[in-house]
Amino acid sequence: MPNIVLTAEATLTERYQNTVPAAIRKALHLKKGDKVLYTIENNGRVSFTRAETTQGDPVLEKFLHFLADDMANNPDQLQYLTPSLGKRIHTLVGDLNVDLDSPLLEEDE
Repeated sequence: MPNIVLTAEATLTERYQNTVPAAIRKALHLKKGDKVLYTIENNGRVSFTRAETTQGDPVLEKFLHFLADDMANNPDQLQYLTPSLGKRIHTLVGDLNVDLDSPLLEEDE
């Protein structure tokens, strides 16, 4: 039998919703908007845990912050994408197909 630390009861509404009891929210450090995970085991036991948050790509996030800061600090440098620039971009990379799920070559790692 697992070592029980805390139990709390909640009531389902007519829409099958309930409020996570304050003691559980506090124990799991839950805040509004957090994701939770329900897991049902073969024996019918249900566990309720904080869902793991996926970490974004730190390099991509830094790059996007750099772009946002640069656009905010230098709005005079922003340019429209003209039809001729669009054609030039398409000429350079239009037929390029990238499979983001394929493994990197050894020399690319």
